[in-house]
Amino acid sequence: MGKSYDDVENFEQYFGYKIIDEDTESLVKVRVDDKFYTPIELSAEILKALKHRIEKDLGEKINKTVITVPAYFNDSQRQATRDAGKLAGLDVLRIVNEPTAASLAYGIGLDPEETRTIAVYDLGGGTFDISILQIQNGIFEVLSTNGDTFLGGDDFDRAIIDFWAKENNLDPTLLNQNKKLAQSIRLEAEHAKKSLTDSDEFSSSIDNLELKITKTQFEELTQSLVQRTLDCCKNALKDAEVSVDKIDHIVMVGGSTRIPQVQNSVADFFGKTLFNELNPDEVVALGAAIQADILAGNQKDILLLDVTPLSLGIETVGGLMDTIIPRNSKVPNKAGRQYTTSVDGQKNLKVAVYQGERDLVNDNRKLGEFILKGIPPMPAGLPKIEIQFILNADGILKVKAKELRSNVETEIEIKSQYGLSEEEMAKMLIDSIQNAEADMKVRGLLEARNEANNILLSSDKFLQQNEEILSAEEKEKTQSLIEILRKSVNEEDKDAINKAMDDLNTYTSPLAHRAMDVNIQKAMQGKKV
Repeated sequence: MGKSYDDVENFEQYFGYKIIDEDTESLVKVRVDDKFYTPIELSAEILKALKHRIEKDLGEKINKTVITVPAYFNDSQRQATRDAGKLAGLDVLRIVNEPTAASLAYGIGLDPEETRTIAVYDLGGGTFDISILQIQNGIFEVLSTNGDTFLGGDDFDRAIIDFWAKENNLDPTLLNQNKKLAQSIRLEAEHAKKSLTDSDEFSSSIDNLELKITKTQFEELTQSLVQRTLDCCKNALKDAEVSVDKIDHIVMVGGSTRIPQVQNSVADFFGKTLFNELNPDEVVALGAAIQADILAGNQKDILLLDVTPLSLGIETVGGLMDTIIPRNSKVPNKAGRQYTTSVDGQKNLKVAVYQGERDLVNDNRKLGEFILKGIPPMPAGLPKIEIQFILNADGILKVKAKELRSNVETEIEIKSQYGLSEEEMAKMLIDSIQNAEADMKVRGLLEARNEANNILLSSDKFLQQNEEILSAEEKEKTQSLIEILRKSVNEEDKDAINKAMDDLNTYTSPLAHRAMDVNIQKAMQGKKV
């Protein structure tokens, strides 16, 4: 969620699907046949299915939600989560950190008078997270997070599988080739792991293979995995600058925390009794439900901080709204994002500030604009322009723009962003949800066109600058793919544009690497290193 190809390319081997490398910093895409989906669109499909299931069970419509995310999620990941909710037809009232939700489920932080420092140990099926939180006056502050994105219950299963393979003299290569047998053994390993929570040994058989393991053997096999989680705990405490004796509570989250060895090791590490009475698979969702109950006004004694009624953002290329402070963010607030220029030699940049929930600025309310002047002329994409929104407790918004290479900056103060009635705000919100699907289609098309235009510009430059290096066939093929992309940009099919970009990038990537090698050789000719 909210990540580009550059962010995830090192983990591509772990995915069971193709992600698209377009050599850009835009949201990563997943290719399924000739259709292209963003994580937002895929997440929205999951939320739609959940919404439908809940509505069927309750017999009434659901239109508002609280969604939890990992504490380490950044602004773009949180915004992507909000967009997914909106696309699913939901009004996302709050994005809550998962450790915060787990703490609420145990009643920690509901008393505004208490001050607590807590550790939330979250060991799921595939990932591990440890968060150190400080709760003061009902406010949850994340002091630090740490973890391992490839450590979880699956690794405990794998340790059992490897043990059985060794005991039965099974060749791991042959096991990988026999998918049916491998899957049966994997399911049996998971069964063994669960059984050893209450039993001292497990015994089974598949295709004349004896599958036996004792609790002692299991704990020996997985001790290093548990130790890796404790090492993350040490790092989190160090980053938070908190000693282990200052931790008041340890909250256990995730199905894998049911393993007795995990519980005992964590209790020994922190030297305290664990909060593990609630179902660790449901504790985060239960905390989110408590937060929703507070928002619904059912708990009158709990005070919620003031929040922004509508999202605040700026206009980007193609008339798109880029949210910087999402609606329902706590006030006061400060958030920023970096942008760049879209034209070579651009000296000025207009910053137009908008309020609203729609994807196009034309459907939102304009609050003001200003021009950042005196940007040193550079090729498009090279300047680094930071836009900062600073919203104070009185609802006054200050917007700053600064070019980081030259330190050129300017700012504007906007005092009227709350000049809307409750009815107008409600209408804007309802419009955003009712038009979410149409808005996302328009946004997807415009973003694809913007991306394609940048690729066309760089591809034309590439052909001109490397004419001598490329063969006639390579130039002809590249030019043909450029023309296909150019034609698709003028049409209304986002997937066709994405396919044309993918085809062009796939073909020209090796040519670009070769051209770079030749150009480096030329530049280094006659020089000694």
